Amino acid sequence: MIDYSKDRFMRSRRRMIEKQIIQRGITDKRIIDAISRIPRHLFVEEALQSQAYSDFPLPIGEGQTISQPYIVALMTDAMELKGDESVLEIGTGSGYQAAVLSLLAERVFSVERVSKLASRARKLFDEMGLSNILIKIGDGSLGWPEHSPFDAILVAAASPDIPKALIEQIVIGGRLVIPVGSAFSQELLKIVKKDDKTFVKTKLGQCRFVKLIGEHAWKD
Repeated sequence: MIDYSKDRFMRSRRRMIEKQIIQRGITDKRIIDAISRIPRHLFVEEALQSQAYSDFPLPIGEGQTISQPYIVALMTDAMELKGDESVLEIGTGSGYQAAVLSLLAERVFSVERVSKLASRARKLFDEMGLSNILIKIGDGSLGWPEHSPFDAILVAAASPDIPKALIEQIVIGGRLVIPVGSAFSQELLKIVKKDDKTFVKTKLGQCRFVKLIGEHAWKD
């Protein structure tokens, strides 16, 4: 992987990590290191690169956004990754979240509905040498059953409820991190699967994501 630790946005990235992530309670050294190694500015349009390390989401085209840096860190932290996991991401988008996860898990499977975004992300992954990310174009609310079960699933789009297919594709003890609520406001949830009938839910805070479109989510 190319070393981006000394690019022209190095200071902005360090400031982002210190003020937006560490000061808000994310202290896992592996997560901080992963975020410091991934050049967030490459995942937005060139005209917006100067804002890439700011404390808000940015548009990436096709009506989608790249999440606020803190939210990326918070959701990643909730997945409790140790390094040997198989994880599923729903909503590849710009590819930034998957890139961060690729440094923290053994394999990342990512489902994206918009083919243009998936192609752009794949190109970036290849250029950066992130070879442990596999992308599929399809309905994220259905998960990716062929590669299940997963140790953890992260959903980077809002669902009106928890898709049953995603719960079924997590191992016992696995984690699902997903924003659930209305089209305009959601609660970010962490769900731990204790057994096939028992789940522990933890509320991580209010958030606002674009809608998850699919058979078990919002209809197109």
